[in-house]
Amino acid sequence: MPFPRLFTAMITPYKENLEVNYEAAARLAEHLSENGSDGIVVCGTTGEAPVLSMDEKLELFSVVQKKVGHKVEVWAGTGTNNTDLTIELSKKAQECGVKGLLLVTPYYNKPSQNGLYEHYKKIADSLSLPIMLYNVPGRTSCNLQPQTVKRLSAIENIAAVKEASGDMDQVSLLASLLPERIAIYSGDDSMTLPMLAIGAQGVVSVVSHLAGPDILKMMKCFFAGDVKEARNLHNKLFPLFKGLFITSNPIPVKEAMNMLGYEFGGFRLPLYPATEEEKSQIRKNLRDYGLLK
Repeated sequence: MPFPRLFTAMITPYKENLEVNYEAAARLAEHLSENGSDGIVVCGTTGEAPVLSMDEKLELFSVVQKKVGHKVEVWAGTGTNNTDLTIELSKKAQECGVKGLLLVTPYYNKPSQNGLYEHYKKIADSLSLPIMLYNVPGRTSCNLQPQTVKRLSAIENIAAVKEASGDMDQVSLLASLLPERIAIYSGDDSMTLPMLAIGAQGVVSVVSHLAGPDILKMMKCFFAGDVKEARNLHNKLFPLFKGLFITSNPIPVKEAMNMLGYEFGGFRLPLYPATEEEKSQIRKNLRDYGLLK
């Protein structure tokens, strides 16, 4: 397999004053690399990319690449809803030494399928790094259709797709249309095992901040043919998978990490801390999983 099995979409730690805490980001990247992740995505949705400046993103790319780039693949979330700005940020990310790019579909603009094709083609033609397309229509109001991904698969450095539509028929069609060289990743933790069964080869995970070893073990069991044990692990993980999405990602996972003593800070508006009721549910999920006494 050319790419990692388990990417973690890394949160962005803040100081008390909501400045980016680069030292904590390096510590977190080290933690992830030691707990199952063989890839890390920096400044994706989970990393609060929309509220980070370009300079902050580039510093995060550099810090994480320097800290763990010799052990795991570091990919940069550089997608925006402005094609030329995405190219500018992606070129600078490439200079930071990252191994690939995660490019979310343009949000708010609501481009046509032809517009999406030309957007990604222009970016890919401007760079040499491998690109992972990211389809998450629940956040972008834009669905990258399998037929469009098939067109894009003819471009050499378009190498993977993170599919988070939640539509298993769409995933099945995607798997049937794409050449084998294109890696399909689940973009939803709870859909990882079902998607493996129809052709995915990994996950870009949020819950791996907390349960990376079990998620990796679940996938290894599946690919080794021990589907029963993979299912047992999925069932064990499932309450955590669902519990960490009781409100907008990355609020629950950052709250959970703080509860475990990591001190990764709060949120920049418009994100806002979890309610007391939500925090109580997160604590219960952590206790039930054995992470919190």
